Amino acid sequence: MRILYLLIPMALGVIGVALWAFLWAVRTGQFDDLEGPAHRILMDDDDPRIPQCGRRQDDNKSLDDREN
Repeated sequence: MRILYLLIPMALGVIGVALWAFLWAVRTGQFDDLEGPAHRILMDDDDPRIPQCGRRQDDNKSLDDREN
C-alpha cells in the first residue's frame, strides 16, 4: 500500500511530461503538414527532367524536320 504513495505521483509526473511534449509539438507546428515531407522526397527538383544529351538530339531532329 505504501508503494502507491510513490507510484501515483510518479505516474502523474510522466503524464505531465507527455502532455507538455504533446502541447509543445502542436504549438511548434509538428502536425501541420503530415503528407508534405513524404511527397517531397519523391519530387527531386535538382535533376532536370529531360537529360541534356537526349534533348539536343530531339532539338536537332526537329530542326531537320523543319528544314525538309
